[in-house]
Amino acid sequence: MRVLTDTNILISALLNPNGHSSQVLKHVSESHQLIISDFIISELRDVTQRKFPHKAQAIEAFLATLTYELVVASISPDKRIADSKDAPILNSAITANVDVIVSGDSHFRNLLLKSLVVLSPSEYISRFID
Repeated sequence: MRVLTDTNILISALLNPNGHSSQVLKHVSESHQLIISDFIISELRDVTQRKFPHKAQAIEAFLATLTYELVVASISPDKRIADSKDAPILNSAITANVDVIVSGDSHFRNLLLKSLVVLSPSEYISRFID
């Protein structure tokens, strides 16, 4: 199964190594194919530097703990999403043929997509870990 995690999942896992997002990342890395786009990594660095500067230096070490496939974010607006800043993430998921997006972002949660499922970290845990 191919699983893309949104930036908020990576930030949550970085800030709380024992939380749901960390459990999801660990499980996906070990049991499935984790997909991360270059846009997500850039956004992770930007948000962490701006909001959690004390964690900025830990990002590279954090990313090195994960096994993932890096994909290039699509900049064309193939799918419409309420927050246009999320379009590159959604387009990356579609282009990379992911099966699941894990996100806490309500813009993703409200999408109706035929080819993939959007789950919160707790929903992912309920379906695949418990």
